[in-house]
Order: sequence, then C-alpha cells, then structure tokens
Amino acid sequence: MRIRSEFMVGVASRMLVWVMRLLFLTVRVRKFVAVPGGTPDDQNGENCHSFSIWHDSLLVTIFIVRRPRMFALVGRHRDGSYVSNVLRAVGIRPVRGSSSRGGAQAAAELIQQSRGHDLAMTPDGPRGPRRQMKPGCAFIASHTEKTVVPMAFSCSRAWHVRGSWTDLMIPKPFSTVYALAGPPIAVPKGASRAELVNATREIQAEMDRLNEIAVRLAEGEDLDVPTLLTQSECQSAAA
Repeated sequence: MRIRSEFMVGVASRMLVWVMRLLFLTVRVRKFVAVPGGTPDDQNGENCHSFSIWHDSLLVTIFIVRRPRMFALVGRHRDGSYVSNVLRAVGIRPVRGSSSRGGAQAAAELIQQSRGHDLAMTPDGPRGPRRQMKPGCAFIASHTEKTVVPMAFSCSRAWHVRGSWTDLMIPKPFSTVYALAGPPIAVPKGASRAELVNATREIQAEMDRLNEIAVRLAEGEDLDVPTLLTQSECQSAAA
C-alpha cells in the first residue's frame, strides 16, 4: 500500500534514515579511488564532479559516500518523494525531474545552480533498462563542464529488493561494501550529438568495467585494485 500523505512520507523517510544509519554502523566499507578527490566524500577534493551511480546502488551511495555540497537528480514519481526526503536528511539537495517528467526543467536547474557543487546521477533511472546508460549524464557534464566519475558498488552479503525493472542492494549487518571510483571522464563543452553518443558509450563501458572489479572483490578475489582502476580504456580520462 502506497502512502499518499506527504506528512506520512516524511515520517517514513526519517524512520528509514535512522534504521539505515544503525545498519551502516555495522557495515565495513572499503573504498578505492583512481585519482585524489575522486570520491563524493573526499572533503579535501578541490574539483567538482558529476558522479555516475547505477540505480540499484542508490541506497548504499547515500549512506557511505556523500559531500555536503552535492546535488542529486531525483525522479518525479511517487518513490522519488521518499528518496528526496532521505537525501535532505543526510545533507544532499534533491532536484526533481527525469527523462520522462520535468527533465528539461531539472536539467536547467542543475546546470544553473551546480557551480561549486558536485552532482550525483543515476543514469539508468527512473524506468530502466537496468544499468543501461542514458545520454542525460553526458549532457549535464557537457553543460556544467564537470568530469564524470563512474562508480561501482558491491557487497559481500546483501538483500536485493526487487522492483519493476531493477533491484535495490541493502547490505546485511556485518557485511563488507566495496566502493570504487574510476578515473574522471571529460565530456567536451557544448558537445555535439555525436560527441554525446560517444561519451555515453565511454561512461557505460567504464561503469561495466568497474562493476566487474567490484563483483570480483565481493566474491573474495585478491586484486590489485589501485592498478586495475588506472587501467581505464577511456581515452578522455582526466587526472
């Protein structure tokens, strides 16, 4: 049963935040980053980025990696109200919109207000297909002149809450979460349609590569992650 009252949505969201905070106190987090300042929670990072995160890793991202100066694009669907309230509770400013509803207005707001701020985007939302990159991420990066930092997450033990087109990863107590941030990818300012298509493919390939590494870590493989992170095939990676 869906909660239609905005007040009750707010109450449920705050309860969720407290439950998740308690859960994540038990979770071990291992972070790997390709370049300094390349994770959302690096308070000493001098440059701002646009962080690309798959929709099914959204909850993990909110509670283990974040910056006070971050904006996030959230869909206008009903579940987006929960997400927006949770984001505000942890200090992230939501901007409502998606490719299907209010996308142009939300994109314009992000571009206008994001100077000096990081961005977080789930480029396969809000309707999927799962882990399939849409061009909005490259478009926003082109107009804000922020490099795109692909990210991947995995967990040694987790629940997966099934949705209509994706699932949501929730770490089990005392599990280990692996968070990977790849080399930043530069998208040309005012990119043409062809350049946006190429950049979208580039980001997709890097997200897939990082996810493979993250899964191998969760399965217990002993990997030289720092070396693997810097072996990106993306030719426009920026240090």
